[in-house]
Amino acid sequence: MTAPLPPVASGGAGAAASPAVPARTEDPTQLPASPWKLARTRLRRQKAALTGLGIIGFFVLAALLAPVLTAISGRGPADTDKKAVNQYLGGLPKGSLGGVSPEHWLGVEPMLGRDIFARLLYGAQISLLVAFSAALMITLIGVLLGITAGYFGGRIDTVISRFMDVMMSFPSLIFMIALLSVARDVNRILLLIVVMGVFGWPYIARVIRGQTMSLKHREYIEAARACGTSSARILFTEILPNLTGTVIVYVTLAIPGLIGAEAALTFLGVGVRPPTPSWGQMIADSVLYYKVDPMFFVLPSACLFLIVLAFTLLGDALRDALDPKGSRA
Repeated sequence: MTAPLPPVASGGAGAAASPAVPARTEDPTQLPASPWKLARTRLRRQKAALTGLGIIGFFVLAALLAPVLTAISGRGPADTDKKAVNQYLGGLPKGSLGGVSPEHWLGVEPMLGRDIFARLLYGAQISLLVAFSAALMITLIGVLLGITAGYFGGRIDTVISRFMDVMMSFPSLIFMIALLSVARDVNRILLLIVVMGVFGWPYIARVIRGQTMSLKHREYIEAARACGTSSARILFTEILPNLTGTVIVYVTLAIPGLIGAEAALTFLGVGVRPPTPSWGQMIADSVLYYKVDPMFFVLPSACLFLIVLAFTLLGDALRDALDPKGSRA
Protein backbone atom coordinates (compact mmCIF):
# COMPACT_ATOMS: atom_id res chain seq x y z
CA MET A 1 0.00 0.00 0.00
CA THR A 2 1.23 3.43 -0.79
CA ALA A 3 1.01 6.05 1.83
CA PRO A 4 -1.18 9.06 0.99
CA LEU A 5 0.68 12.05 -0.29
CA PRO A 6 1.21 14.81 2.22
CA PRO A 7 -0.66 18.03 1.56
CA VAL A 8 1.22 20.61 -0.45
CA ALA A 9 2.45 23.43 1.71
CA SER A 10 1.44 26.91 0.77
CA GLY A 11 4.00 28.60 -1.39
CA GLY A 12 5.33 25.24 -2.79
CA ALA A 13 5.40 23.90 -6.35
CA GLY A 14 1.81 22.73 -6.10
CA ALA A 15 0.71 26.19 -5.18
CA ALA A 16 2.23 27.55 -8.35
CA ALA A 17 0.33 24.99 -10.46
CA SER A 18 -3.06 25.96 -8.99
CA PRO A 19 -3.10 29.65 -8.09
CA ALA A 20 -5.35 30.55 -5.18
CA VAL A 21 -8.50 32.55 -5.98
CA PRO A 22 -8.56 35.76 -3.92
CA ALA A 23 -11.38 35.81 -1.43
CA ARG A 24 -14.17 38.38 -1.99
CA THR A 25 -14.11 40.97 0.71
CA GLU A 26 -17.01 43.32 1.31
CA ASP A 27 -16.57 46.74 2.83
CA PRO A 28 -18.86 46.82 5.86
CA THR A 29 -18.83 50.62 5.78
CA GLN A 30 -20.63 50.75 2.42
CA LEU A 31 -24.32 50.84 3.26
CA PRO A 32 -27.14 51.12 0.74
CA ALA A 33 -28.24 54.68 0.11
CA SER A 34 -31.42 55.75 1.88
CA PRO A 35 -34.47 56.81 -0.16
CA TRP A 36 -34.05 60.41 1.02
CA LYS A 37 -30.42 60.45 -0.13
CA LEU A 38 -31.43 59.09 -3.53
CA ALA A 39 -34.16 61.73 -3.74
CA ARG A 40 -31.66 64.50 -2.96
CA THR A 41 -29.34 63.16 -5.63
CA ARG A 42 -32.13 63.16 -8.22
CA LEU A 43 -33.19 66.64 -7.15
CA ARG A 44 -29.68 68.08 -7.62
CA ARG A 45 -29.67 66.86 -11.22
CA GLN A 46 -32.80 68.84 -12.15
CA LYS A 47 -32.02 72.39 -13.20
CA ALA A 48 -35.68 73.42 -12.98
CA ALA A 49 -35.81 72.37 -9.33
CA LEU A 50 -32.62 74.26 -8.48
CA THR A 51 -33.94 77.33 -10.30
CA GLY A 52 -37.22 77.19 -8.40
CA LEU A 53 -35.42 76.67 -5.11
CA GLY A 54 -33.18 79.66 -5.82
CA ILE A 55 -36.13 81.93 -6.58
CA ILE A 56 -37.93 80.79 -3.42
CA GLY A 57 -34.81 81.37 -1.35
CA PHE A 58 -34.44 84.85 -2.84
CA PHE A 59 -38.01 85.89 -1.95
CA VAL A 60 -37.88 84.32 1.52
CA LEU A 61 -34.59 86.08 2.26
CA ALA A 62 -35.96 89.37 0.92
CA ALA A 63 -39.06 89.06 3.10
CA LEU A 64 -37.01 88.29 6.21
CA LEU A 65 -34.61 91.15 5.56
CA ALA A 66 -37.33 93.66 4.64
CA PRO A 67 -36.73 95.90 7.71
CA VAL A 68 -32.99 95.97 7.01
CA LEU A 69 -33.35 96.65 3.29
CA THR A 70 -35.92 99.38 3.77
CA ALA A 71 -33.69 101.00 6.40
CA ILE A 72 -30.85 101.03 3.85
CA SER A 73 -33.09 102.53 1.17
CA GLY A 74 -34.48 105.05 3.65
CA ARG A 75 -38.12 104.51 2.70
CA GLY A 76 -40.78 102.52 4.55
CA PRO A 77 -43.84 100.88 3.00
CA ALA A 78 -46.21 103.56 4.32
CA ASP A 79 -43.98 106.58 3.72
CA THR A 80 -45.27 109.02 1.10
CA ASP A 81 -43.18 111.31 -1.05
CA LYS A 82 -45.22 114.04 -2.72
CA LYS A 83 -42.08 115.42 -4.36
CA ALA A 84 -41.66 112.19 -6.38
CA VAL A 85 -45.01 112.63 -8.19
CA ASN A 86 -46.20 115.34 -10.54
CA GLN A 87 -49.38 116.88 -9.18
CA TYR A 88 -50.07 118.61 -12.50
CA LEU A 89 -50.15 115.27 -14.38
CA GLY A 90 -52.61 113.45 -12.14
CA GLY A 91 -50.02 112.33 -9.64
CA LEU A 92 -47.85 110.36 -12.08
CA PRO A 93 -44.29 109.61 -10.96
CA LYS A 94 -41.60 111.99 -12.07
CA GLY A 95 -38.88 110.56 -14.24
CA SER A 96 -38.67 107.42 -16.36
CA LEU A 97 -39.67 103.84 -15.46
CA GLY A 98 -42.19 104.90 -12.86
CA GLY A 99 -39.93 107.29 -10.99
CA VAL A 100 -36.81 105.14 -10.57
CA SER A 101 -34.15 107.22 -8.82
CA PRO A 102 -31.41 106.91 -6.17
CA GLU A 103 -34.08 107.67 -3.55
CA HIS A 104 -36.61 105.19 -4.97
CA TRP A 105 -34.88 102.12 -6.39
CA LEU A 106 -37.97 100.70 -8.15
CA GLY A 107 -40.00 103.88 -8.48
CA VAL A 108 -43.05 105.13 -6.60
CA GLU A 109 -46.79 104.61 -6.65
CA PRO A 110 -48.86 107.22 -8.48
CA MET A 111 -50.77 109.77 -6.43
CA LEU A 112 -49.35 108.89 -2.99
CA GLY A 113 -45.70 108.47 -3.92
CA ARG A 114 -45.12 105.41 -1.75
CA ASP A 115 -41.93 103.48 -2.43
CA ILE A 116 -42.59 100.38 -4.56
CA PHE A 117 -39.42 98.60 -3.40
CA ALA A 118 -40.48 98.75 0.25
CA ARG A 119 -44.05 97.71 -0.52
CA LEU A 120 -42.88 94.75 -2.60
CA LEU A 121 -40.69 93.52 0.27
CA TYR A 122 -43.45 93.77 2.86
CA GLY A 123 -45.96 92.39 0.37
CA ALA A 124 -43.74 89.30 0.10
CA GLN A 125 -43.96 88.96 3.89
CA ILE A 126 -47.77 88.96 3.76
CA SER A 127 -48.03 86.54 0.83
CA LEU A 128 -45.54 84.04 2.25
CA LEU A 129 -46.91 84.29 5.80
CA VAL A 130 -50.48 83.64 4.68
CA ALA A 131 -49.49 80.83 2.31
CA PHE A 132 -47.16 79.01 4.72
CA SER A 133 -49.53 79.34 7.67
CA ALA A 134 -52.55 78.17 5.68
CA ALA A 135 -50.51 75.26 4.25
CA LEU A 136 -49.48 74.25 7.78
CA MET A 137 -53.10 74.34 8.95
CA ILE A 138 -54.27 72.36 5.90
CA THR A 139 -51.56 69.76 6.44
CA LEU A 140 -52.29 69.25 10.15
CA ILE A 141 -56.04 68.89 9.70
CA GLY A 142 -55.87 66.87 6.49
CA VAL A 143 -53.20 64.42 7.63
CA LEU A 144 -54.83 63.85 11.03
CA LEU A 145 -58.29 63.16 9.60
CA GLY A 146 -56.91 61.26 6.61
CA ILE A 147 -54.87 58.72 8.54
CA THR A 148 -57.67 58.34 11.10
CA ALA A 149 -60.24 57.56 8.42
CA GLY A 150 -57.93 55.27 6.46
CA TYR A 151 -56.63 53.28 9.43
CA PHE A 152 -59.79 52.71 11.47
CA GLY A 153 -62.31 52.43 8.63
CA GLY A 154 -65.91 51.55 9.43
CA ARG A 155 -68.14 54.28 10.79
CA ILE A 156 -65.23 56.61 11.48
CA ASP A 157 -64.19 56.43 7.84
CA THR A 158 -67.79 56.93 6.70
CA VAL A 159 -68.32 60.05 8.82
CA ILE A 160 -64.99 61.66 7.88
CA SER A 161 -65.38 60.77 4.19
CA ARG A 162 -68.88 62.24 3.99
CA PHE A 163 -67.63 65.39 5.73
CA MET A 164 -64.85 65.60 3.15
CA ASP A 165 -67.38 65.28 0.33
CA VAL A 166 -69.50 68.09 1.80
CA MET A 167 -66.50 70.41 2.18
CA MET A 168 -65.22 69.68 -1.33
CA SER A 169 -68.62 70.30 -2.92
CA PHE A 170 -69.16 73.52 -0.96
CA PRO A 171 -68.72 76.75 -2.99
CA SER A 172 -65.70 77.79 -0.96
CA LEU A 173 -64.72 80.84 -3.03
CA ILE A 174 -68.17 82.43 -2.74
CA PHE A 175 -68.28 81.71 0.98
CA MET A 176 -64.79 83.16 1.49
CA ILE A 177 -65.73 86.36 -0.33
CA ALA A 178 -68.96 86.68 1.67
CA LEU A 179 -67.28 85.96 5.02
CA LEU A 180 -64.36 88.29 4.41
CA SER A 181 -66.75 91.02 3.28
CA VAL A 182 -68.90 90.77 6.42
CA ALA A 183 -66.09 90.42 8.97
CA ARG A 184 -64.64 93.90 9.05
CA ASP A 185 -63.24 94.58 12.53
CA VAL A 186 -60.98 91.51 12.68
CA ASN A 187 -57.40 90.68 11.83
CA ARG A 188 -57.60 90.21 8.06
CA ILE A 189 -54.40 88.19 7.80
CA LEU A 190 -55.50 85.75 10.49
CA LEU A 191 -58.95 85.48 8.94
CA LEU A 192 -57.45 84.71 5.52
CA ILE A 193 -55.32 81.95 7.03
CA VAL A 194 -58.24 80.37 8.86
CA VAL A 195 -60.66 80.56 5.94
CA MET A 196 -58.20 79.08 3.41
CA GLY A 197 -57.15 76.41 5.90
CA VAL A 198 -60.72 75.36 6.68
CA PHE A 199 -61.63 74.92 3.02
CA GLY A 200 -58.35 73.45 1.81
CA TRP A 201 -57.79 70.38 4.00
CA PRO A 202 -60.18 67.83 2.32
CA TYR A 203 -57.95 67.41 -0.74
CA ILE A 204 -54.86 66.24 1.12
CA ALA A 205 -57.05 64.26 3.53
CA ARG A 206 -58.44 62.19 0.66
CA VAL A 207 -54.94 61.40 -0.64
CA ILE A 208 -53.65 60.48 2.82
CA ARG A 209 -56.72 58.32 3.50
CA GLY A 210 -56.14 56.25 0.34
CA GLN A 211 -52.46 55.68 1.08
CA THR A 212 -53.16 54.81 4.71
CA MET A 213 -55.66 52.16 3.61
CA SER A 214 -52.91 50.63 1.48
CA LEU A 215 -50.23 50.80 4.18
CA LYS A 216 -52.28 49.34 7.02
CA HIS A 217 -52.29 45.90 5.35
CA ARG A 218 -48.49 45.69 5.07
CA GLU A 219 -46.63 42.99 6.96
CA TYR A 220 -44.81 45.29 9.35
CA ILE A 221 -48.09 46.92 10.37
CA GLU A 222 -49.65 43.50 11.00
CA ALA A 223 -46.59 42.49 13.02
CA ALA A 224 -46.77 45.65 15.14
CA ARG A 225 -50.47 45.08 15.74
CA ALA A 226 -49.82 41.45 16.73
CA CYS A 227 -47.19 42.59 19.25
CA GLY A 228 -49.82 44.66 21.03
CA THR A 229 -48.67 48.07 19.81
CA SER A 230 -51.30 50.73 20.32
CA SER A 231 -53.10 52.25 17.34
CA ALA A 232 -51.76 55.73 18.08
CA ARG A 233 -48.19 54.45 18.12
CA ILE A 234 -48.71 52.58 14.85
CA LEU A 235 -50.18 55.69 13.22
CA PHE A 236 -47.42 58.07 14.26
CA THR A 237 -44.36 55.79 14.19
CA GLU A 238 -45.14 53.33 11.39
CA ILE A 239 -47.64 54.86 8.96
CA LEU A 240 -46.97 58.59 9.18
CA PRO A 241 -43.21 58.37 8.37
CA ASN A 242 -44.09 56.52 5.16
CA LEU A 243 -46.39 59.38 4.14
CA THR A 244 -43.78 62.10 4.57
CA GLY A 245 -42.87 62.25 0.89
CA THR A 246 -46.49 62.59 -0.18
CA VAL A 247 -47.12 65.34 2.35
CA ILE A 248 -44.04 67.31 1.29
CA VAL A 249 -44.96 67.15 -2.39
CA TYR A 250 -48.58 68.13 -1.74
CA VAL A 251 -47.66 71.09 0.46
CA THR A 252 -45.11 72.35 -2.06
CA LEU A 253 -47.69 72.20 -4.83
CA ALA A 254 -50.42 73.74 -2.65
CA ILE A 255 -48.45 76.84 -1.60
CA PRO A 256 -48.57 78.55 -5.03
CA GLY A 257 -52.34 78.11 -5.10
CA LEU A 258 -52.60 79.69 -1.66
CA ILE A 259 -50.40 82.61 -2.71
CA GLY A 260 -52.61 83.14 -5.74
CA ALA A 261 -55.77 82.86 -3.63
CA GLU A 262 -54.55 85.52 -1.20
CA ALA A 263 -53.64 87.84 -4.07
CA ALA A 264 -56.99 87.22 -5.80
CA LEU A 265 -59.04 87.88 -2.66
CA THR A 266 -57.05 91.04 -1.97
CA PHE A 267 -57.48 92.11 -5.59
CA LEU A 268 -61.26 91.74 -5.16
CA GLY A 269 -61.11 93.96 -2.08
CA VAL A 270 -61.93 91.32 0.56
CA GLY A 271 -58.39 90.38 1.60
CA VAL A 272 -55.61 92.46 3.09
CA ARG A 273 -56.62 96.09 3.37
CA PRO A 274 -54.57 99.31 3.19
CA PRO A 275 -52.21 100.49 4.49
CA THR A 276 -50.92 96.91 4.86
CA PRO A 277 -48.95 96.20 1.65
CA SER A 278 -49.87 93.24 -0.52
CA TRP A 279 -49.05 92.19 -4.07
CA GLY A 280 -52.73 91.68 -4.88
CA GLN A 281 -53.55 95.12 -3.57
CA MET A 282 -50.77 96.70 -5.64
CA ILE A 283 -52.05 94.96 -8.77
CA ALA A 284 -55.57 96.18 -8.06
CA ASP A 285 -54.33 99.76 -7.60
CA SER A 286 -52.26 99.60 -10.79
CA VAL A 287 -55.21 98.74 -13.04
CA LEU A 288 -56.00 102.44 -13.48
CA TYR A 289 -52.41 103.30 -14.41
CA TYR A 290 -51.20 100.36 -16.50
CA LYS A 291 -51.14 102.49 -19.68
CA VAL A 292 -49.38 105.58 -18.32
CA ASP A 293 -47.25 103.83 -15.64
CA PRO A 294 -46.78 100.18 -16.70
CA MET A 295 -43.97 99.52 -14.19
CA PHE A 296 -46.43 99.88 -11.32
CA PHE A 297 -48.36 96.94 -12.79
CA VAL A 298 -45.39 94.89 -14.03
CA LEU A 299 -43.36 94.73 -10.80
CA PRO A 300 -45.92 93.14 -8.41
CA SER A 301 -47.25 90.95 -11.22
CA ALA A 302 -43.73 89.69 -11.97
CA CYS A 303 -43.10 88.92 -8.29
CA LEU A 304 -46.36 86.99 -8.04
CA PHE A 305 -45.62 85.10 -11.27
CA LEU A 306 -42.07 84.18 -10.24
CA ILE A 307 -42.94 82.88 -6.77
CA VAL A 308 -45.84 80.79 -8.06
CA LEU A 309 -43.70 79.40 -10.90
CA ALA A 310 -40.85 78.60 -8.50
CA PHE A 311 -43.04 76.58 -6.12
CA THR A 312 -44.64 74.77 -9.05
CA LEU A 313 -41.27 73.80 -10.51
CA LEU A 314 -40.00 72.65 -7.11
CA GLY A 315 -43.16 70.67 -6.40
CA ASP A 316 -43.00 68.84 -9.74
CA ALA A 317 -39.32 68.07 -9.21
CA LEU A 318 -39.96 66.77 -5.69
CA ARG A 319 -42.71 64.50 -6.98
CA ASP A 320 -40.36 63.08 -9.63
CA ALA A 321 -37.52 62.66 -7.13
CA LEU A 322 -39.55 60.99 -4.39
CA ASP A 323 -41.60 58.77 -6.70
CA PRO A 324 -39.69 58.25 -9.97
CA LYS A 325 -41.77 55.20 -10.97
CA GLY A 326 -45.04 57.06 -10.48
CA SER A 327 -43.77 60.08 -12.43
CA ARG A 328 -42.90 57.93 -15.45
CA ALA A 329 -46.22 56.13 -15.48
